[in-house]
Amino acid sequence: MIYKKGNGRLSLSIPDHKALDRGLLRRLIRDSGMAVDDFVCLL
Repeated sequence: MIYKKGNGRLSLSIPDHKALDRGLLRRLIRDSGMAVDDFVCLL
């Protein structure tokens, strides 16, 4: 799945799997510009 920000500059490619490896998830969170704590709060 590819997500793009409204201005089209940021895109994030996320594998369509039920589970993601811990390292991959951290990298995706970092690439999105979020802090891990912010991501956890959204869960």
